[in-house]
Amino acid sequence: MAKVERFEDLIAWQKARKLTGRIYKTTSQGNFARDFNLKDQIRRAAVSIMSNVAEGFERNSAADFHRFLVMAKGSCAELRNQLYISLDVAHIPTEEFDSLMADAVEVGRIIGGLRPSVQRRRTTP
Repeated sequence: MAKVERFEDLIAWQKARKLTGRIYKTTSQGNFARDFNLKDQIRRAAVSIMSNVAEGFERNSAADFHRFLVMAKGSCAELRNQLYISLDVAHIPTEEFDSLMADAVEVGRIIGGLRPSVQRRRTTP
């Protein structure tokens, strides 16, 4: 396994970046593009996921990184919640919802899996 030297090397950040791109594309189409509040909120949540992973990593402190991963996971939950809203108000079809939700769940799972290893680094002298 290669040593992670930059936040860009983190699978969590890479997957969050792809998810963010998909969210931007999806929210630029149809009725979604005209729902400025929901469009902006879901975009901010997606951007927050990858930004928190990057910022936490660059802090060079296991405690800070862990704290930022907690925030990233929270933003992932916020994004999933907004996907439900998007489905409920018919901004996205079920197939797109299912695909985006699967990606969001995966990103959350990866971030959740990264947290224990960072936690161990926090508590190891």
